[in-house]
Amino acid sequence: MITNFFIPELNNHDVQELWIQQDGAICHTARATIDLLKDTFGDRLISHFGPVNWPPRSCDLTPLDYFLWGYVKSLVYADKPQTLDHLEDNIRRVIADIRPQMLEKVIENWMSTRRKMIYSKMST
Repeated sequence: MITNFFIPELNNHDVQELWIQQDGAICHTARATIDLLKDTFGDRLISHFGPVNWPPRSCDLTPLDYFLWGYVKSLVYADKPQTLDHLEDNIRRVIADIRPQMLEKVIENWMSTRRKMIYSKMST
């Protein structure tokens, strides 16, 4: 997946400006995976065993956990899909329906929450 899709897809972007963040799933932290990602992202890799360690118990520190998974899950299962094809169709539809304006608002709220968290820790 990484060598056949992800890294070739990065050719459409300025990789020097991108960071990658991933959780501690075993497939994400295998030595071969970490080495591939380090070769591509250098020190801009946030991961267990990466240059920047994944913060412990940090599910709300990522926009995916803060918003996307819960949002997608609530809509994907709303009509109780009974087949794998139906489930896949729902996932594709829900993801395709997410508009840039929604993501901008999510990131704005997420950043505001992060700032509040940082300020509260600084004042303790």
